[in-house]
Amino acid sequence: MPSELSPLSSRRAAIPKALPGFENISRYRNASGQLIAKLLPGDFYVTCEDEVLDTVLGSCVSACIRNPRLHIGGMNHFMLPRPSGHGNDTWDSLAGRATRYGTASMEQLINRILSAGGHRNDLEVKIFGGGKVLASLTDVGDHNVTFVREFLKQEGLRVTSEDVGDTHPRHVQYFPISGRVRVRHLTSRHDVVNHEQQYLKVLDKAPVAGEVDLF
Repeated sequence: MPSELSPLSSRRAAIPKALPGFENISRYRNASGQLIAKLLPGDFYVTCEDEVLDTVLGSCVSACIRNPRLHIGGMNHFMLPRPSGHGNDTWDSLAGRATRYGTASMEQLINRILSAGGHRNDLEVKIFGGGKVLASLTDVGDHNVTFVREFLKQEGLRVTSEDVGDTHPRHVQYFPISGRVRVRHLTSRHDVVNHEQQYLKVLDKAPVAGEVDLF
């Protein structure tokens, strides 16, 4: 019978290759040897490995989606940019330049999970984030939550669990093999706010990527 790996051997264990297209995601083993994939704003990641998808959310939202039958799942981390300034300052239409960022993030995540096989009816969905942490006339976090709920409703996908809104950032760890999620509410928001303000500036200036069709 093979002997168990020591903690040191576990930490040194090789990191399995990411699925094609996700080589840019930072992945490492922590002190316990657990494989961690760290997501930043604008990222999405899908895996069939036993790893933890880790991110910190302020106004941003993450959807954690998996196919329990195939043991494949993923997470995204996105924020809608500010309204364009044309017409009323509203997000209610869920259309136009701002919303396409969230649409692309959600569609890419779902498509990559579905491409492994199975049916959308198998998907288990959990959502997190959308806190009011940015000083703004428009509550960016609330609009992100409204968007992701409406998107999932239109796609016929039911949210099985969520921790959204309020005024605090969140540290989220998602275990796609089991579907378990750990959420820690953070008392300090300084670093999160700075990162999100910089990310919003990028979104305000960046062109919108093309739409992705769901299959």
